[in-house]
Amino acid sequence: MQSVQIVVRNKSGLHARPAALFVQTAARFASRVTLENLSRNGHPVDAKSILMVLTTGVAQGHRIRIAADGPDEEAAIVELESAVSSGLGEPVEETPSAAS
Repeated sequence: MQSVQIVVRNKSGLHARPAALFVQTAARFASRVTLENLSRNGHPVDAKSILMVLTTGVAQGHRIRIAADGPDEEAAIVELESAVSSGLGEPVEETPSAAS
């Protein structure tokens, strides 16, 4: 199992369109992929389910953990981290925690 922690920097967080892109990316992998909102002390949810991703309430500036377990876990982590870092189709903005 591999995981990564990252700060979400796009304005919408993981809501609507960015969440859909995140789920579509996660669904391309055979590995089990989970998402956890560390800023809200959430529990891991299925990152391939749009409803579960939306329930995490990830907003701009929140720290999340993405975990993958399976045959392509490394590729899943790399691609999802890249997608979140690039803003999931939205411009990324500096957050106070990222700017300090």
